[in-house]
Amino acid sequence: MDELPIGRRVAYWRGRRKMSQQIFADRLGKSKSWVDKVERGVRRLDKFSVLYEIADILQVDVQLLLGKDPERRTDALNCIDQIEVQEIRAALERYDSMSAYFDAAPYPPPLADMRKAVNHAWLTYQYGRYGMLTRALPKLLRDAQAADAGYRGDQACEAAHLLGQVYQIASSVLRKLGECDLAWLAADRSMAVAQRADDQLLAGVATTRVCNALVAMGRARPALELNVTIANRLAPGGSNDASPDRLSVYGMLLLQGAMAAARIGDSATVDDLLNGAHEAATLLGSDQNHYWTSFGPTNLELHRAAAAVELGDGGRAVEIHQRLPEPAFNALLPERRAHHLLDIARGFAQLGDVANAGEMLLRGDRLAPSEIRCRPIAHEVMSDVLRRTRGAPPPPIAELAGHMGVGV
Repeated sequence: MDELPIGRRVAYWRGRRKMSQQIFADRLGKSKSWVDKVERGVRRLDKFSVLYEIADILQVDVQLLLGKDPERRTDALNCIDQIEVQEIRAALERYDSMSAYFDAAPYPPPLADMRKAVNHAWLTYQYGRYGMLTRALPKLLRDAQAADAGYRGDQACEAAHLLGQVYQIASSVLRKLGECDLAWLAADRSMAVAQRADDQLLAGVATTRVCNALVAMGRARPALELNVTIANRLAPGGSNDASPDRLSVYGMLLLQGAMAAARIGDSATVDDLLNGAHEAATLLGSDQNHYWTSFGPTNLELHRAAAAVELGDGGRAVEIHQRLPEPAFNALLPERRAHHLLDIARGFAQLGDVANAGEMLLRGDRLAPSEIRCRPIAHEVMSDVLRRTRGAPPPPIAELAGHMGVGV
C-alpha cells in the first residue's frame, strides 16, 4: 500500500467495504465510469471536497487516502496497526443518533443479533484475543450505532445499553494497546449512552473505563476523584439494594480508584479503597462476572498485588501472588490471569529477579499471548529483562522477545 496511487487506494478500501463500483458510484452521486477512471488513475482526484466525501463513504480517515498507509504487522497475532486504528476512529466519530434525529433512521440490525455479537465481543476480550477484536470492532461499532439510532420505544433502552457496552469494549482494548486518546473517547461515549439507557450500573462500569483511560493518560488524580464519587453514589445501603450486580460494579469502582491512588503514591487511600472492595467481595461471596466485571475475592487480590506494584513494592506483590488459591486463580478468564502475571513480572523486576520476571511473561504468554505480546507495558518489562540478563537470555525468553519485536 505504501507506493499505491490514490485511485488504487480508493479501490482497495472500496473492496474492504465490499462495495461494487456501481454501489460506490451511486452513494457518491457519480457514474460507474467516473469511479473506474479514478481507480485506474485515468482521472485525477484533485478536489478536497470530493476526497472527504469518498473518505466518509468508505468510513476511513482521509489521511489514509492521502498519506502512506502504515506497514502492517507480520506476526501472527497482528495486535493492531494504524489501519485498524483509523477504522475504529472513523466508527467512533459517527453521529448516527443525531442524524436520525433530523432524518429517517437507518435500518437497524435485529437486537437479538446485536446481543449475540456484543456477548461474543466481551468473551473475545476476556480471553485476550485483541487482534481478533480490533478487526471486528469497526463493524460492531457501526451496527450498534445503527441500532441505537433506529429503535424507538421499549427497544431504545436495550439498543442504547448494547451500544454502551460496545463503547466499553472498545475503550478497554484500545487502552491495553496504547491508544489512550481513543480509549478515553470510547469510554466517554459509553457514559453518555448509559444515561439514555437509564442504567446507573452501566454508567458505573463506564466510569471505570473513563478513569482507566485517564490514568493511562497521566491524569490519575481526577480518575481517583471520579471513581470515588460514583462509587459513593452506587454504594449498597439506604435506597440502594445489595444485589450481585450492584456489589460487582461498586467493587470495581473501588478497585479502579485504588489503582489510581497507587499511581499517585497515596498508599493510605489505596488501603481504604481495597478494604471497601473487600467488604463488597465478601458480601458477593465468590468470583462472578456481573456486568462483565470479573469482580470477586480473587480479582480483589489481583488488584491488591497490582496496586503494590504501582507503589513500587514488588515484594508485597509477589507475596500476594504466592498465596493465591490455585483453583480460584485458574478459574478466572485468561485475560485476568495473564494481566496479573504481567503485574507480577513487573514486581519481580522491581526486586531485581529478572529470571522470575521472564518466567511470569512466559506463563502469561501461554495463557493469552496478546496480553504479553501486544501491550506496551509488557514490552517495557521484556526490555528490562533482556538488559539485565547476564549473557544470552534463555532460548524461551529470546524467542518470546523476538515475537514481541523487543531487543536489548
